[in-house]
Amino acid sequence: MQPEPHPPTADPAAGDPEREMARDIADVPAVEVVTTAAVHLMSAAAVKCGLAEGPDAADHLDLAEARILITALAGLVTTSAPDIGGQHARSLRDGLRSLQLAFREASPVPDPPGKGPGERLTGSVV
Repeated sequence: MQPEPHPPTADPAAGDPEREMARDIADVPAVEVVTTAAVHLMSAAAVKCGLAEGPDAADHLDLAEARILITALAGLVTTSAPDIGGQHARSLRDGLRSLQLAFREASPVPDPPGKGPGERLTGSVV
């Protein structure tokens, strides 16, 4: 008598959203994860700086929130730049600087040079 063949092993991640997400993220290069996180921070900060499009853009202006987002972005960009490579780092730094300047323009009482959001990490943008 021959042993019964075993059915094909099912993918252990199938049906488990957490394991599927972990498997999917494992295939993504670190540079892409970092830049994606940075783009999300940039987008949110832009909206909070009043740079959104549309008639209700001003309704989303929230400089306290923008300060937090820009500072977090500055930390991510500053610490990851040496590892993610020239062009990626340069693009992120440019975006960060643009947001820092937009924040300064939107603020009714500008921060002193070097005291704006993220400037303790990037240096003054004035």
